[in-house]
This record gives sequence, C-alpha cells and structure tokens, in this order.
Amino acid sequence: MKAKFNLKEFLIITIGMLFVSSAVYFFMIPSGIIVGSISGLSIVLSELLSLSVSSITFLLNALLLGIGFLFLGKEFGTKTVYTSLLLPVYLWIFENFLPLQNSLTGNNVYDLVTYILLIGFGQALLFNVNASSGGLDIVAKIIHKYTRADIGKAVMFAGFFTAASSILVYDIGTLIVSLLGTYANGLAVDYFIDGFHRKKRICIISEEHEKIQSYIMNDLKRGVTLYQAIGGYNLNQHMELVSILSINEYKQLIAWLNETQIQAFITVYTVNEVIGTWNVKARKSKYRFH
Repeated sequence: MKAKFNLKEFLIITIGMLFVSSAVYFFMIPSGIIVGSISGLSIVLSELLSLSVSSITFLLNALLLGIGFLFLGKEFGTKTVYTSLLLPVYLWIFENFLPLQNSLTGNNVYDLVTYILLIGFGQALLFNVNASSGGLDIVAKIIHKYTRADIGKAVMFAGFFTAASSILVYDIGTLIVSLLGTYANGLAVDYFIDGFHRKKRICIISEEHEKIQSYIMNDLKRGVTLYQAIGGYNLNQHMELVSILSINEYKQLIAWLNETQIQAFITVYTVNEVIGTWNVKARKSKYRFH
C-alpha cells in the first residue's frame, strides 16, 4: 500500500512540474514577465550574465535545496530534489525540441494570466503532497512552516523580491506587472489548494436512515454522527445523519440514493478544511463520528 501511495505522489509531482515548466517556458520567458519565482530571477540573471536560463535555474535550485533539507526535513527535501531536477530537464527539452522566438499569444496580459493559472495549479499540486517546485517555493514553505501563513501568501511574500529585481533589466511597467502577477500567483495557489481540501458536510433525514448509515460507513468508509430531530409541523421524531465526505464520495452517495430510490431530505454544506481524524477511515478509527 505504501509503495502504491508513493507512486501516486511521484505521478502527481511529475504532472505538477509539467504545468510549472510549461508556464515558465511558453509564457514567462518569451513575454519577459518576471513574476516572483526562481525562474523569474534566472531570466534577470541570464540577461546580466549571458548564461542560459536552464543553467542558472539549476544552480539556484541547488543552493536553496540545501536550505530546504535543513529547515523542512528529509521527506520534503527528497521530493524537491526530484522536482529541482525536473524543471531544468523540462526546460532543456522545450528549448531543444520546441524552440520559441515569440510569445504564443502575442499579448503580455494573456501570457500573464495563462502563466498564473498554470503555475498556480502546478504549485498547488506539489504543495498538496508536501513537495515544491524548488527555488523560492522552498522559501515559501519555510515562511509557511514558521509563521503559519497560508501557503499562497507565503509564495507571494517570497516572490516580491524576485519580482522587484525585474527593474534591473526591464522598465517600470514590467516591474509593476511583475509585482501584480506575483500577488495574483499567491491568490491562485490558495484558490487551488482550497479546492483540493474542500469537502461536503451532508445532513440527511430519512425513514431508511439505517440503510444510508450502513452505506456511508461500510461502502464509503466514512464516519456518521446521529442526531435526534423533531419535526416542527407534527412533532414527529426523526433521525438525522451527518457525515463529511470528499467531493467524489458525495457524488457516489447521491448516485446510490438515486439508484436505490430511497426517499431522503438532504442539506449539503461546503467545508473548506477538516482538522482531526477525518482521513482515518471509519473502521480503523476509534472515533465512529468525524
């Protein structure tokens, strides 16, 4: 089971880095947008030092990687070793097999928006499995660990210095766009991270509540909390079931209710975060509720 879990993380990290690398190569580099990241700093340094972006990216990542091992631990550091190697490899592949002379969109605003969405999603995938794309994301993780700031805000703070460095090789307009882009990047990361953690709190009243309880606990492997409810119209007593499910589990429950044609009154709430033993399956936990 552990090996399967590691393989899943490996695939998520590989896909996440594909999004990050594509955002950098196809939208950041040709448009000259220096959004706060190690890749943005590499673009500035490549202009000043006449070295390739991939080479500078590798050197800076190696330096920050050592800091990551020191402050964030072996697991994070090991995963970030892999991502730090992937970024220059992806860039090298793009540079040699998909060379670009101009922006894909021909419009800096479109490039900036596309870059923010792609890299924000890639970063969120990585952070969600305790990894990062290396570079300034390591600094962001350190800020997040020691200040408890949201990871997106930590990305924002870490990136402002790099965004400000764009003034060394570009004009004031690029500086302003870079700072705004860095701010938007942080918001995008938090948005995608929240989406990964979002759950559904389901409240169900039904005459067949025992069947529903059995399905949730035995098939979905989630806990159920039971409440006595009294109808205000005729004062009849009912049993209310409450459970917190993932988005996919919620869809499975609704499909099962439709298939079995069980009559139920259901209210659904969006939960942005669950703290505690929710991720421990019901049959493995001494807590039979959430």
